[in-house]
Amino acid sequence: MAEILLQTANLDRYFGGLCAVKDVSFTVPRGVIKAIIGPNGAGKTTLFNLIAGTIPPNHGTVFFRGRQITGWKPHSVAALGIARTFQTTKLFAHMTVLENVMVGRHPRTRSGFLAGMLSLPRIWREEGDSKAKATAILENLDLAEYASEIASNLPFGRQRLVEFARALATEPALLLLDEPAAGLNIYETKELADLILKIRGQGVTCLVVEHDMSLVMNISDYVVVLDQGRKIAEGPPRDIQRNPDVIRIYLGDDHAQHP
Repeated sequence: MAEILLQTANLDRYFGGLCAVKDVSFTVPRGVIKAIIGPNGAGKTTLFNLIAGTIPPNHGTVFFRGRQITGWKPHSVAALGIARTFQTTKLFAHMTVLENVMVGRHPRTRSGFLAGMLSLPRIWREEGDSKAKATAILENLDLAEYASEIASNLPFGRQRLVEFARALATEPALLLLDEPAAGLNIYETKELADLILKIRGQGVTCLVVEHDMSLVMNISDYVVVLDQGRKIAEGPPRDIQRNPDVIRIYLGDDHAQHP
């Protein structure tokens, strides 16, 4: 039986009187691609933010590798082995692609601010190591030719891949992908699907929030469905496609009654 890498238990999050996430529990075994889907406003990104430490829950717990990380700060969550990408790319626009990926190495470096000011030898070693590992990641993702390019000069699809590379530079066990296909064309989405499968094949577990149902059904091992902050279904893609509650929220009551 696969190790449970991530577990959420009865997560609640309110914004004023609005319930964004209500009593959401699920697990993510090591080595799978699990997707979270649902209509706009279903609570998908809020759930990601609760896992990543961007916001704390009002109630409930998050466990990673059996350790409770509820309410941890994002940098602590990242250092533990959870990386994420965002709906909109958040690259350092005026830095090169290689420099952007090297930034992702920060949770894996040990030298602090004082060591950097003093230019101690271990700083040189860490910088060289970070450069080598960042270069290897770019080569693995077929981005090596763009290493010296300014990130903002790249087409949007390539910028999205650079964000993937930067997330992978943290050496995550779990990668949170928040709508990775947003803004991509059909060719880029196919390339993205291949990349996510490749990343999973290299030992990184993936949790994906996505609106592109074709992408979700093609790459996911399991799917969680949210509606109005609550989990209404969970299972393999084939089961989710046949679930009447899922059909109802996407297509309406008539389709749920006559699939």
